[in-house]
Amino acid sequence: MSEKIKVAIVGTGTISNMHIQSYKNNPNVELYAFCDLDEAKLKMMGEHYGVTRLYTDEDTMLAELPEIDAVSVCVWNSQHKPCTMKALNAGKNVLCEKPMALNAEEAREMKACADANGKLLMIGFVRRYGNDTGIFMDFKNSGFFGDIYWGKAQYIRRNGNPGGWFGEKEKSGGGPLIDLGVHVIDLTRYMVGNPKPVSVYGATFQKLFDRRNLKTPKGYVSSSHTDHDICNVEDCATAMIRYDNGTVINIEVSFSLNVEKDSGVIELYGTKGGAKIDPELKLISEANGYMTDTSLKARTAMDMGVIFQNEINHFVDCVINGTECKSPATDGIVLMEILDAIFESARTGHEVVLG
Repeated sequence: MSEKIKVAIVGTGTISNMHIQSYKNNPNVELYAFCDLDEAKLKMMGEHYGVTRLYTDEDTMLAELPEIDAVSVCVWNSQHKPCTMKALNAGKNVLCEKPMALNAEEAREMKACADANGKLLMIGFVRRYGNDTGIFMDFKNSGFFGDIYWGKAQYIRRNGNPGGWFGEKEKSGGGPLIDLGVHVIDLTRYMVGNPKPVSVYGATFQKLFDRRNLKTPKGYVSSSHTDHDICNVEDCATAMIRYDNGTVINIEVSFSLNVEKDSGVIELYGTKGGAKIDPELKLISEANGYMTDTSLKARTAMDMGVIFQNEINHFVDCVINGTECKSPATDGIVLMEILDAIFESARTGHEVVLG
C-alpha cells in the first residue's frame, strides 16, 4: 500500500460531508470514489468535491476499482451491515458510521467478516475523539475523579425528528435511542473505562411522532426528507445501565418532547470529584474544606469539525501504520447489546440481565 491511501465514500447523505471534508484535510488521503443510490445527489456531490469516479452500485465500484484501500460507510442503518461486509470481502478497511448495525447479531457477523479478511473495521463513535473527551480523560487518568460510580447523560431534542429514513424503523432500527442514544451511551461507557454491561432497565415512548403540525423549523433535517415520510419509531427513551464495575449510568434521549429546550448534558460522579459537560466541561470537587467548581482556561466544548477530523485522522493512521484502533468493532458489538437490551426491556417492562 502506498502511503497516500485511496478512500471511497458509500452513501453521500448529510453525514458524509463530515467524512469527506476531513479526508480532504488529511495529506495522506486521496478521495477516490463516491457511491450512492441517488444518482442526482451522487452527481451533485461529485461536482462539489471534485470526485469523478461515481457509482450507483457498490459491487460495481469495488470490482472496477480494486486499488481502493479504505471505505467510509455513511448509509442508513439497515445498510451498514451489507455495505460494510461487501467492502471487507473486497479487501478494504472500513470506517462504519454509528450505530454499527441494527442489532448485536448483525454486529457480530460484521466483526467476524473483518477478522476473516484480516481488515480493520472501525466504528464511528465520534464523541470519543472530542476535545471535551480528551480533557476529561486527562483528568480521569490522573486520578482526579477517584472511582466513578454514577452518571447521567441527556441528548434531548424538543422538535428534532430529522425525517427521511430516520423515522422509518425498517431502515433506522429505531428512533432517538439508536440515533442519539448511541452517542451518549458509548461516550459515558468509554469515559468510565469500557466496563461490561450486566443489566439494563429501559422504557420507550411513542406519543408525539414527528410533529408535522409545528411551524417551528427543525435544527436538522435529513437530506432524504419528504412530505410523505414514514414515522413509526419511538419519540423518546430512558434507560438505566449497570456495569460490572458497579457503575450505573442513566440515559435520556428524545426526538420530540414537550421540554423547554434542546440539551446535551453529561454528568459523571466520582469519589474524589465529578464532571459536567454542558457544553463546556466543568470540574466539581473540594479543596481546603470547601466545595469547588472549576472552569478550565481551554476550549472544552465539543467542536464538530475537530471531532470528525480527529476521528478520520485516527482511521487513516490505523490503516497506514497499524495503530491500535480507538473505537473497534468489539465496542460496537457491546453497544448493540445494550441497545437490544433497552428495547427488550421497554417491550417487556422488566429488567434485562446480560450474560
